[in-house]
Amino acid sequence: MLMPKRVKRRRVHRGRMKGIATKGNTVTYGTYGLMAEDRAWIDSKQIEAARIAMTRSIKRGGKVYIKIFPSKPITKKPAGVRMGSGKGSPEYWVAVVKPGRIMFEIEGVSEEAAREALRLASYKLPIKCKFVIKGQEHGGNE
Repeated sequence: MLMPKRVKRRRVHRGRMKGIATKGNTVTYGTYGLMAEDRAWIDSKQIEAARIAMTRSIKRGGKVYIKIFPSKPITKKPAGVRMGSGKGSPEYWVAVVKPGRIMFEIEGVSEEAAREALRLASYKLPIKCKFVIKGQEHGGNE
């Protein structure tokens, strides 16, 4: 699973996900990309599942780029613990994704193969996604 090697703070605030993606909203490394159309926290297990789906789909050809990284810790208190007595311990890591963000990119395969691989990857994610081609991407739908 993806997670930071070390962090400045163990527990962080939840924050807000308003607006559209201003960074990471263009296809830079690959030729085809998968763009987020909703906002969500994508956890490291979902990123890994999408990566496996893509690499299995394109078999040995092409290269996959992951452009999101889970750097936000999500805490949880154990079951059966009463309210109060501080914040829980970090359980898993998420990447904050806003509409318009390019999450995955593929190069070195045909458009049909890339479209199929990214379609399979989108099934592993909890948000609506869109297939984009380099130079033809536009921001989120809000």
